[in-house]
Amino acid sequence: MAKNKNEFSLTLTDPVKKREKLETLSRQVTPVDLEKTQTIADLVDSFKGMSIQARRIGQCADVFESMLTDPDRPTILLGIAGPLVAAGLRKTIRDMVALNMVDVIVSTGAILYQDIYQGRGFRHFHGSPMADDNKLRDLYIDRIYDTYVDEEKFWETDCWIGKFADTLPAGIYSSRAFMDKLALQIKDENSIVATAVKKGVPMFVPAINDSSIGIGLTEHYHRATREKREKMAINSIRDNYELTQIVVKSKKTAAIYIAGGVPKNYINDSVVMAYIFGQETGGHTYAFQLTTDVPHWGGLSGSTLDEATSWGKINKKASKAMAFVEPSVSLPLLVGSMMQKGLYKNRKPLNISWDNDILTSL
Repeated sequence: MAKNKNEFSLTLTDPVKKREKLETLSRQVTPVDLEKTQTIADLVDSFKGMSIQARRIGQCADVFESMLTDPDRPTILLGIAGPLVAAGLRKTIRDMVALNMVDVIVSTGAILYQDIYQGRGFRHFHGSPMADDNKLRDLYIDRIYDTYVDEEKFWETDCWIGKFADTLPAGIYSSRAFMDKLALQIKDENSIVATAVKKGVPMFVPAINDSSIGIGLTEHYHRATREKREKMAINSIRDNYELTQIVVKSKKTAAIYIAGGVPKNYINDSVVMAYIFGQETGGHTYAFQLTTDVPHWGGLSGSTLDEATSWGKINKKASKAMAFVEPSVSLPLLVGSMMQKGLYKNRKPLNISWDNDILTSL
């Protein structure tokens, strides 16, 4: 039957546009097939053919794989923020260090403090976001969303850090130099800090004052002031100086950002500070971020890696990806996939040596 001459036909006739349409529609979304999914690596690989945040997880996995297998062996800087230890990611992060998946840690003080807290035999406990916080206060129980910690044990750990600081020679330390010494006091093989110092992975805590480690150091400072004796203290500018030397001496750098905050900006600023040494590094060659922060508020934690390119922090040709998935879900998927594929096995640890604040070998 002939079509009505007034019938509308939605048909491309321009051959250039038809070809462009075919090219644009060249890759189908592939549904995850759970009957064929046996491992974490299988699942993450299947995400690469899906959409929304699953595809973004898959893209982050691709970047992570490239970091680990690049023959130029980029220096991988891990930035960690948020309630990661409280969430149950302590062993995951420790395994990243133990298996040479990262070369440098830049962390909030809270994460490494809570690792130390557990390394001293204390624990995090299941709680409820609907708890009566007034009652918790009366019981000296601190709440981290749906997780509880014992404030009495926190305070004991604060004071333990302060008393450890008493044993150190007075003077100025970088957070890296201080954490190296503090970590030696932790004997727990599942500890992030104990594993890092054993593997020679430097730990920078640029906002160390804003944590319970800072509270412990303040307790040391106060007691030393009352007793009129010399103190040890952290020089955060020395942190800048030390971390930038690592970046400057690396053939390539790669960045992993878990959440955002100070560690993300600090890792990025280390590229900018290379100018002080008369070098243009070109920015990080690889980068991926797992976060729940979003770009449209204009804040650093949610800012895109494309935005960081405008600052010269991420290389213009970098392999990069972001997944807006909470890290307690997304990080085990990525690390588990890399572990099961064994992509870390040919990656030898860096040999990082210091003479006070001078990087002597990398």
